[in-house]
Amino acid sequence: MYNQDYKVELPCFPEREVSIEEYGAKSGEFSEEAGRHNAEVINRVIREVSEQGGGMVRVPTGIWAVAPIRLLSGVNLHLDSQAMLKFVKSKEDYPLRITSYEGQDCIRTVSPITAENAENIAITGEGIIDGSGDKWRPIKKFKMTAKQWDALFQISPYMIETKETEIWMPTESILEGNRHNIQGTNEEALAAAAPYYDFYRPVMVSLRYCKKVLLQGATFMNSPAWNIHPYFCEDLTVDSVKIRNPYYAQNGDGIDVESCTNVHIHHSTFETGDDAICMKSGKNAIARRIEGACSNVYIHDCLVNEGHGGFVIGSEMSGGVKNVYVSGCSFVGTDTGLRFKSARGRGGVVENIYIDNINMINISGDALTFDLYYMGGGAKNAEIPPVDEGTPLFKDIHISDVYCKGAGRAAGFNGLPEMPVRNITVKNMVVTDARKGVAISRVDGIEIEGLDVETEGVALQIENATDVVVNGKKYAEVTDRESVSL
Repeated sequence: MYNQDYKVELPCFPEREVSIEEYGAKSGEFSEEAGRHNAEVINRVIREVSEQGGGMVRVPTGIWAVAPIRLLSGVNLHLDSQAMLKFVKSKEDYPLRITSYEGQDCIRTVSPITAENAENIAITGEGIIDGSGDKWRPIKKFKMTAKQWDALFQISPYMIETKETEIWMPTESILEGNRHNIQGTNEEALAAAAPYYDFYRPVMVSLRYCKKVLLQGATFMNSPAWNIHPYFCEDLTVDSVKIRNPYYAQNGDGIDVESCTNVHIHHSTFETGDDAICMKSGKNAIARRIEGACSNVYIHDCLVNEGHGGFVIGSEMSGGVKNVYVSGCSFVGTDTGLRFKSARGRGGVVENIYIDNINMINISGDALTFDLYYMGGGAKNAEIPPVDEGTPLFKDIHISDVYCKGAGRAAGFNGLPEMPVRNITVKNMVVTDARKGVAISRVDGIEIEGLDVETEGVALQIENATDVVVNGKKYAEVTDRESVSL
């Protein structure tokens, strides 16, 4: 049983309230100049309120074109009902910088909303933040209907072909950036990448090294890349928000909680083009050198309507993920339900994860999956490497009361031969209308109790696993594949 021995602290604000309209912001105009003007006003108001000790910066009803804004300590950015901050994309307002994305320092443009080293901050209200991600994102052909695909070329003629599919590009700059793909973390790299700025699309809400953060009530939609990215934050609360991206949004994650501690996510709804609720802690050796486990996370009463994964840990988990409790969530039409992923070279430990009372329907892939060969982590039949600091470990993970109607596969457990997935318990898992059953491979210590799988395929397959117990039947060691009826 999970014991929560921490408390997530909420920010607090004085009674002061200022409207952006009172300072000269103008709604209903949608040019770069209008966005730049409103951003100057909003940033000035935020600075003044912060310097005065904090308070609410209110965005009234209306559609407000805006360029990037920066939250400062003590400020609650509050959006009234039917208020929208609509970010206007322009090269002048989105300069390149060195930041962190997918677990590595890299080049990205400035985010539409940024907070760094801030304390007591919030985005609240019933309004909408729209990152204009459609101006930034490439689109893969296989994710579109023929009519949708043809319509894209009325916007831009640019496209590349890959082995997998054709990919439409919204601008020539993104196309050329994809071809050159300049990387680096110094001024020379920034200068070389400058002509291709919109290839380096940003996360929409970047929260870095912040304390006492509240996101409440608002809708966050149409992000250029990830929607919300808290990074090394403490005391983060996400309450009753709506996070939306089109199903075809490339890298359109919902929220990526990276190396944060004391996190509470609840009563929120996600519709995303990639993983919905993700736990991360950096990638590879650089992340293992930083004290930055993602820890003390409580997630409950959330709905994922569509997305790549419902609740996900990885694949960037090199700094570790621990002490996570997920309860009372529903996943509808996601590609995967509960998803644990990593690969050789990542290192890190994922442990003390507790999940219960999960309902799913129409999952196209696995309802539950552990994949330690994610993103080309080495051929399964290749020579087995020695265990070292780059070997990832998933252990002490406990899942109960999972119900799923409709799945490509009920569950897959696939560890590494040099480091099996360890000490996993699954209790009361019921999956109906599954094309495939449960596959267990490279696991050391798994107990599944109350497993009920309805499938026309094989209900249970076990290979290269030790200390397996399924519905009371023990399998001390299984080398060759063994098929089992439940």
